[in-house]
Amino acid sequence: MKKRIIIRLCFLFISSTVLLFSCNTKENKTPPEGYAAFDWFEYQGYDPIYESLEPGPDEYLNPLLAGFYPDPSIVRVKEDYYLIHSSFSYYPGIPVFHSEDLVNWTQIGHVLNRPSQLNLDNLGISRGIFAPAISYNQGTFYIVCTVVDGIGNFVVTAKDPAGPWSDPAVLSFDGIDPSLFFDEDGRAYLVNNGSPDGEPLYDGHRAIWFQEFNKDSLKLIGPRKIIVNGGVDIREKPVWIEGPHLFRANGYYYLIAAEGGTGVNHSEVAFRSENVQGPYLPWIKNPILTQRHLDPKRPHPVTCTGHADIVKTQYGEWWAVFLACTPYKDDFYNTGRQTFLLPVTWINGWPSILAGENHVPYSHTKPMLQEQPKAMIPLNGNFTYRDDFADTSLAMIYNMIRTPREKWYYFEDGKLMIKARNEAIDDISQPSFVGRRQQHNYCSVIASLQYNPQNEGDKAGMVAFQNEKHYYFLGLKHIADSLCVVLETGSSEGPKEITLSKSNINENTAVYLKIDARGKYYDFYYATEPDKWILVMEDADATILSTHKAGGFVGAYFGLYACAAEDL
Repeated sequence: MKKRIIIRLCFLFISSTVLLFSCNTKENKTPPEGYAAFDWFEYQGYDPIYESLEPGPDEYLNPLLAGFYPDPSIVRVKEDYYLIHSSFSYYPGIPVFHSEDLVNWTQIGHVLNRPSQLNLDNLGISRGIFAPAISYNQGTFYIVCTVVDGIGNFVVTAKDPAGPWSDPAVLSFDGIDPSLFFDEDGRAYLVNNGSPDGEPLYDGHRAIWFQEFNKDSLKLIGPRKIIVNGGVDIREKPVWIEGPHLFRANGYYYLIAAEGGTGVNHSEVAFRSENVQGPYLPWIKNPILTQRHLDPKRPHPVTCTGHADIVKTQYGEWWAVFLACTPYKDDFYNTGRQTFLLPVTWINGWPSILAGENHVPYSHTKPMLQEQPKAMIPLNGNFTYRDDFADTSLAMIYNMIRTPREKWYYFEDGKLMIKARNEAIDDISQPSFVGRRQQHNYCSVIASLQYNPQNEGDKAGMVAFQNEKHYYFLGLKHIADSLCVVLETGSSEGPKEITLSKSNINENTAVYLKIDARGKYYDFYYATEPDKWILVMEDADATILSTHKAGGFVGAYFGLYACAAEDL
């Protein structure tokens, strides 16, 4: 173990040195006034579990998509598989991935990538897009979803899952987590989570509702009815039955749904019926997936398993995608809810994902499908990804916070130019922020920055962000006619700031910013010369960016950010 740690430290030292020297080959040109120029942005993940794990050539790694990719929904069309996820108040909304082998995934677009499709104005970061579900019928793709605190439930369609997708057609029903099922006779049905009839019997009492859907008019028709009340056994007061999906197999209609809430008690349960409208009876061996009964002190635990979707391959295998978390300590994780993949086993006509004392594995035998090349942008295992901003558009891994209403960035000479606007990261506005997910508990992010502020208090740099009140900002701030290095902490106790004066920093100086994540700690550094890191803060509390402390449903992001202290 000690040898591996020494090797890792040496690798990080060499990697950082090479990157800093290489960035000096570009000319340092003064950015326009009020703009931050980011020369490059690098992410490197190195979770210990993958250093000791040696998967064979016929195995894949879990999580399938590391970091904040929750509420997976999957569909197969011939030999192609498409996977989507919740995006909450990040923009563009609903990432779309494609694969031919269920293992190697490439992002091909976002469903909601036009402001006309997605209004996230003034929403908290954990509101917005909840649990989209994708389906396909006769040449058309359908996605149903909810904008919480926005337009509510809606449906969009496309001929190509890469887009363009239609503007939303609003669906008039209460509740969340809608999902469409197309039956063999051509009729379609929608299931969703909603309140029960009358007053709830207890806190967390929910129901699964059923109604027919007209695929031509994109409207719900006919009566609505409850097909699951409470959960598997209402006498046990089950909570938060949600994320339902219908499918057909073995002469039955199957309904799978999450139960127990999206925390450590999360699970997936199954029901079936001979008639699409029910009655749906639960399996006596439910849940079909959970880890809540396992020892929380087990090494490298995978927790919060649930919210699954199931797909059948063209060769007859059944597989499930589901969300789960990988805490670094107790119930603390900054990576959010991630997407995992496991096979489905059929037991006496019932689907089972994981039973008994079995742990969710970090590696597993691949599906029997033709392997495809790995994606250019890696999504799991330990990896390094560097963006030199050579393109003139943002890579699909990036998101903004809420819906942009103006263009505040551009590309020039291989740099991302971000305008400092009077929209702050700790407000519910639309800040000048471009970020990517934290995908590992142990990782490093480094960025090269030049900044030309306009006014006192203007700042630009890098953010580790969980929500409006839980973040770290590391960067440059204009203080008393000088550019100073600043570390700002946002938490439930309010913002705090550490200022390091550095008189030789100016708009022509390239400053390098680095955040090291080490489970429950973040370390912050800056440098003005290659390989001369200056520690700003060591062992900063990373748990304030965990869901356990910050609340909500998202994972942490690392982003590039600029903010003006006043309107211009």
